[in-house]
Amino acid sequence: MFAMTLSPPHDALSAAPEAVARRLFQLSIGVFFIGGFLSASVSLLVPQLRAVLALDYKSALLVQLAFHSSYLLFALPAALAVVRIGYMRAIATGLTIMAAGCLALALAQGMRAFLLVLCALLLLSGGQTILQIAANTVVTVIGPSRRSAFRLNLLQGFNSLGTVLGPLASAPFLLAEITLNAGANVGAAIPFIATGAVLALLATLYAAHRQLLARSPSGSGDHLPRDWTRQILSVLSDRRLLWGTCAIFLYVGAEVTIGTLMTNVLMLPSRLALEPVSAGRLVSLYWAGAMIGRFAGAWLMTRIPETRLLLYAALAAIGLTAAAAVLPGPAGAATLIAVGLCNAIMYPTIYALAMPEDSARAPLASMWLCMAVVGGAIVPILTGTMADAVGLLASLLLPCVCYMGIALFAAFCVRTRRPAVPREART
Repeated sequence: MFAMTLSPPHDALSAAPEAVARRLFQLSIGVFFIGGFLSASVSLLVPQLRAVLALDYKSALLVQLAFHSSYLLFALPAALAVVRIGYMRAIATGLTIMAAGCLALALAQGMRAFLLVLCALLLLSGGQTILQIAANTVVTVIGPSRRSAFRLNLLQGFNSLGTVLGPLASAPFLLAEITLNAGANVGAAIPFIATGAVLALLATLYAAHRQLLARSPSGSGDHLPRDWTRQILSVLSDRRLLWGTCAIFLYVGAEVTIGTLMTNVLMLPSRLALEPVSAGRLVSLYWAGAMIGRFAGAWLMTRIPETRLLLYAALAAIGLTAAAAVLPGPAGAATLIAVGLCNAIMYPTIYALAMPEDSARAPLASMWLCMAVVGGAIVPILTGTMADAVGLLASLLLPCVCYMGIALFAAFCVRTRRPAVPREART
């Protein structure tokens, strides 16, 4: 237990009227959608830059290292910013930084400067770190905790809709000129310019609604207690949060790795032998599985305990990923695409299950869970190194091992199921 607790942001959510909560959910739809669209578009940079700049897998996957490493670098200041300025202002700030990152990425794309691309991705993901902590937490802590997994899965369905449309809309611009030594392709910047404009619009909407949530009597900002550094570590005394953080690391690492390398897998003669644009567009089926699965998962959670649903999904992902590494032709391609359906409920369910019962700990708990997204930087690099050494298909066994870790977390949650007590009763 804390000697002192770090106060939640001053826009107290548990007392939010139904109309306010509904408006907040509507605003969140746009945030989750554009986040998915952007992440899927960034994944297409790996096959594009690998071909244009003649990079090996390890070097090309530095794209994901830059895009996801900021979750480790900036999660702490982002969590403290959420505590200090509140959820709505934090989300507006994160969206603004992401819009600037998109414009920087569009410029770097036009210049074909790999180092500038990596720097722009770091800026972009810095804003997304703030957004992840604020948006995911605000959805999780509002209302009864027994419904938090349902709410987050429903919103993640809109995130998946963005990941489906991302490859469909971006592949023709990013992969159309994927020949070696190609000149500057102005069209490659278009997806990021358009995304930046949408992000700027969303930032304006959140800034306009900065007073949407009720403010606490403490005034314009909360003051951090002197022992906040100790509290950051103390929150990990919750075993669910500790193991949930590890599970998020493994999940994001596996999902990003498969989504990033799938274009190259589908181009292999032993699979579908597709040309780059067609392969890139087909990746949208992987994300479509996640979209369908999240909406279906939100419905299934009204009938099946979320802990068991997570366990079943992890076991299915293990089997499908292993099969994708050995089955030839369309069968191997289909099993790899089907992993997206298993991924569907993993992130929101792990996130909701790992959150502490005391909502006062939510911002710091969210910080640790957000830091775990760095798995999307580390696992792809390790997989890329493995692909260069033993082959692309054999390297898929590393994501398979990640899903084994998620299955262990799910089994732990099945054994230690929490009672369905409204969050308000715990604070």
